[in-house]
Amino acid sequence: MADEKTYAEAEIPGKLAEHGLDNWKLEEGWLRRKYTTEGWPTTLLLVNAIGYLAEAAYHHPDLTVTWGKLWVKLKTHSAGGITDKDFALAKKIEDTVLWRPPAGGPLEGNPNKFVKG
Repeated sequence: MADEKTYAEAEIPGKLAEHGLDNWKLEEGWLRRKYTTEGWPTTLLLVNAIGYLAEAAYHHPDLTVTWGKLWVKLKTHSAGGITDKDFALAKKIEDTVLWRPPAGGPLEGNPNKFVKG
């Protein structure tokens, strides 16, 4: 929607901190985050997980994919800047792709590097 509130550059660090998005940064008008993986198969899993979340949210990031790395960029094009949609999707992405089973639970978790925060 064109009437969505966009945040000024000075407001964004506080909003990132409010959402616990310490590894996300404002760069060139986008919220950006780089994820490092153990290699191509894990990178593709990460791309697909983010794609699923984006489609479910109906808010789509730009992705740059290479072997062992994925860059995510978020901006609300229809509003011409960063909106609450971007912070909400960034938080959902962060929580999902960095999730690991709790220690001592029935799921042992992937013993490899997998996705690094």
